[in-house]
Amino acid sequence: MNLSSHKLLSFIWPALCGVLLGLCILFYKQIGDNGDYSQAVERAAPSVVNIYTTKIVEQQHPLASDPFFRHFFSRGNGSRQQLSRSLGSGVIVSDDGFILTNYHVIQGANEILVMLHDGRQALATIVGSDADTDLAVLKVSLEKLNPIEVTNPDRIKVGNPVLAIGNPYGFGQTVTQGIVSATGRYGLGISQFENFIQTDAAINPGNSGGALIDIQGRLLGINTVIYTQTGGATGIGLAIPSDLALRTMSDLIQYGRPVRGWLGIEVRPLFNGENGVMVTGVANNSPASAAGVKSGDILVEINGEAVGDGHEGMKLIAFTRPGEKVTLSLFRNQEKLKVETEVSVYPGLITRS
Repeated sequence: MNLSSHKLLSFIWPALCGVLLGLCILFYKQIGDNGDYSQAVERAAPSVVNIYTTKIVEQQHPLASDPFFRHFFSRGNGSRQQLSRSLGSGVIVSDDGFILTNYHVIQGANEILVMLHDGRQALATIVGSDADTDLAVLKVSLEKLNPIEVTNPDRIKVGNPVLAIGNPYGFGQTVTQGIVSATGRYGLGISQFENFIQTDAAINPGNSGGALIDIQGRLLGINTVIYTQTGGATGIGLAIPSDLALRTMSDLIQYGRPVRGWLGIEVRPLFNGENGVMVTGVANNSPASAAGVKSGDILVEINGEAVGDGHEGMKLIAFTRPGEKVTLSLFRNQEKLKVETEVSVYPGLITRS
């Protein structure tokens, strides 16, 4: 073997060994990712809390409406106050003590108790809530909290493994595993603004407000609802994407209510399934009215982005801050027009706390 061949081999062998070592690492990492989620749970579990609520409800006596017994209730209306308790979950998203959960978990609550993964307890106050997204923000005064790491939900794909962490049936913190079944679910009539992540990870009563995480332990969404005819998990669970949840949280903290853009139009998808929506109504004194948009116009683009069947376009407007300008591309009598208008505040916003 000559000197040049020896030098060549001395260069090739280390390079080959390095490549083989890298492939082995990737192989074993893939096995771990597909079969062992303990590290993801260790990262995320301390950020997920159990929520216990107490509310006072008026209960009508069953005989109060009976004419024969009515005189026995003449000193009152036949009702009495009773304590009602329920449970749910929440996710710590800030070391300042802010917790995301569902609006329906804390709706009407007179007292909210939060129990942390390490056993500590604290009474929580409601910072703000929004029924239109079924989200609420709580605040606890505790130190050494573990806020969850958040990832962009747009990166996930159908088929990716996910984990759901919550407090089903009051059992205490529980982890279930599944995959992403679908993204961008809407039109379900569950809330005003729908863009759900669908998963088959088991989500049961008490999981509401808990975390849907990826296999790195990062927050993808807030578990909110299950589709069931029996009350138990059926393999169809829905989560609010983390970007929408964090945006709503920021608005609730800063303004006391969510701030969403509004054009003032009603639309319906085109029958042929093509990109674009037909404008079926324009509100008086709305941004769309000021721009000259009319019923019967076909809206195809907003700021150069296709509106699809309307869902993407309306989401884009809702996420546009009031006061910002948008350009609308539309067809009227087969003529393409472009108009500009300034997005206004969605008028349906109501502060709920």
